Amino acid sequence: MSGTLTRGERRRLATLLSPAYLWLTVAIFLPLSAMLFFSFASEMPGGDTAWQLTLDNYREVFASPTYLILLRKSLILASTVTLICLAVGFPCALVLAKSIRGRSREALFLLVILPFWSNSLVRIFSWAIVLRGNGVLELGLEAVLPFDIRLNLMFTTGAVIIGLVHSYLPYVILTSYLALQAIDDKLIDAARSMGASPLTILRRLLIPLSASGLIAGAVLVFVPIVGSFMEPRILGGRVGTYYGTVIEDQFVAVYNWPLGAALSFVLLAVVLVILGLAAPALRRGAA
Repeated sequence: MSGTLTRGERRRLATLLSPAYLWLTVAIFLPLSAMLFFSFASEMPGGDTAWQLTLDNYREVFASPTYLILLRKSLILASTVTLICLAVGFPCALVLAKSIRGRSREALFLLVILPFWSNSLVRIFSWAIVLRGNGVLELGLEAVLPFDIRLNLMFTTGAVIIGLVHSYLPYVILTSYLALQAIDDKLIDAARSMGASPLTILRRLLIPLSASGLIAGAVLVFVPIVGSFMEPRILGGRVGTYYGTVIEDQFVAVYNWPLGAALSFVLLAVVLVILGLAAPALRRGAA
C-alpha cells in the first residue's frame, strides 16, 4: 500500500486537524506573538505616552546581574524539585503498577490525583497552616515527642520545595505508572528465574524500559517550576524571590509589561536551550 495520501484523504485529514490548529493559533501563538511584540516596545502601546520599538528591555535584562542571579536560582529550584519528584514518584508508581491490585490501587490513585481536585491557592495556604511556627506539624510533633520542637519552616526555601513537590509530584507518578504498566510482567518473572536480584531488575530492566515516562514527568515538572511564582511568593516570604515572582511583579505591581514580556521570553529561550541540549539524552531514554 502506497504511503502517499490522495487529495481526498489529505482534505479529510486537514478537516480533522483544523480544530486543533485553530486552538493552537488562538490560545498559544497569538498571545505569544502579542507578548513578543510588547517585549520590543519602549512603552505599553495604546496609552498616552509615545512608544517605539527598541531592544532596551532585553539590554536591561542582561545588564542587570539581579535578573541573571534570580534565573540561576530558579533553575536550581526547578532541578531540585524535579529530582525529588523523580526520587519519590518512581517508587510510588512502581508499587502502584506492579505490587497492588484491585480496590487498594484505586484508593491510592485517588490519593495521587487528589491535589488536582483542589485549587492551587487552597493547597498552598494549607501548607502555610501546616508549616508555620506553632502550626499543625509543630503541634503534632510536640504531642508525640517528649521535648519541645521549634521547626518554623514557613518562609524558607524548604517550605517552597515542599509546596512545589506536593503540587507537581502527581505528574511524575502518573507518567511513570503508565510506562511501568506497559512492561510485561513475564519479563520480570524471566529475570527472576535467571537469578537477577531486585536491584538488578530495577537498574537493568524497569528503569530503562520506563525511561520515557520518567522523562515526560521530569519535563512536566521542570518547565513550569522555572517560572513558578505562587508557591515562592506565599511559602517563601523574603527568601521566595525568584525569576517568576519578578515577572509577576512587572505585570501586576509595576505595570511594566514590556520588561515583563522581555523577562518571559528570556526564560522561554533558556528553557528551550536546556531542552535542546538534553534532546539527545531524551531521545535515547524514550527509544
